[in-house]
Amino acid sequence: MPNFITYFRVSTSRQGASGLGIEAQQAAVALYVSQTGGKVLASFTEIESGKKNDRPKLLEAMERCRLTGSVLLIAKLDRLSRDAHFLLGLEKAGIEFVAADMPNANRLTVGIMALVAQQEREAISARTKAALAAAKARGKTLGGYRTGAPKVDYRRSIKARQETARAFAEGVGPLIQNLSASGLSLRQVAARLSEQGIRTARGTTTWTAAGVSRVLAVL
Repeated sequence: MPNFITYFRVSTSRQGASGLGIEAQQAAVALYVSQTGGKVLASFTEIESGKKNDRPKLLEAMERCRLTGSVLLIAKLDRLSRDAHFLLGLEKAGIEFVAADMPNANRLTVGIMALVAQQEREAISARTKAALAAAKARGKTLGGYRTGAPKVDYRRSIKARQETARAFAEGVGPLIQNLSASGLSLRQVAARLSEQGIRTARGTTTWTAAGVSRVLAVL
């Protein structure tokens, strides 16, 4: 009978206060523990960005795993980390982990998924930088800025769009996480949101699996 140390994470204080994001994770983890006949020795919860790997509660959970020989159990892989090197390094650190949403995935599978996700993030960053460079180059070709003309701060524009996307994701995120935790696929979650008349970031009520995936990636 396996022993588990559970770890739950949300990205914002609003999600933490509402309990919606945490509750969905707890439900998924509780179901997995019940199915395996395991035992939870300790549980850790925190409100922190997934970009940081030195989260205090995560470090405590990992240390407890080392001390007890328990498996670190999370609801979804992205609740642990989105950093491929971090995930792949857990084995060297003596930490075994399992994600309730894909319990049969082995370490190689998890590593490949994490590397693909990280590569996509890096590709998006590279494309953004290339677009900014191209825009700047076009400006020089056209003779640059007119005297007294306002300059466009592309970095601020991108940041504003990112903040808008995050605000939208945080609003609809708990509902999507609850639906996802109930076992629905991305396409099924999209269909349920459309049926309930939940508006997308563009203001329509037609959701797609890709749109659901983008919201989950932001959280």
